Amino acid sequence: MERVDIKLAATKEQAGEPWIWRLSRDFNVKVTIRKAVVDEDQGWMLIALEGPLEEVQRATAWLHTTGLHVEPLQRSLGA
Repeated sequence: MERVDIKLAATKEQAGEPWIWRLSRDFNVKVTIRKAVVDEDQGWMLIALEGPLEEVQRATAWLHTTGLHVEPLQRSLGA
């Protein structure tokens, strides 16, 4: 299993979108919200994605297409 920690930042227009729901619905990854501050004007969150390497890569690639600011923080390989 692969795990990557990511910081996401959203603008006012993006803050109300269901990004986490889409991740959990469209990709075979476990999404864990580590920290978050989201309101109607903006938001950011630290999340961890865990799953098969290919799915984590697909989910991360998709996040880059959303217009969110995506910053990978840490990556670890499971045993």
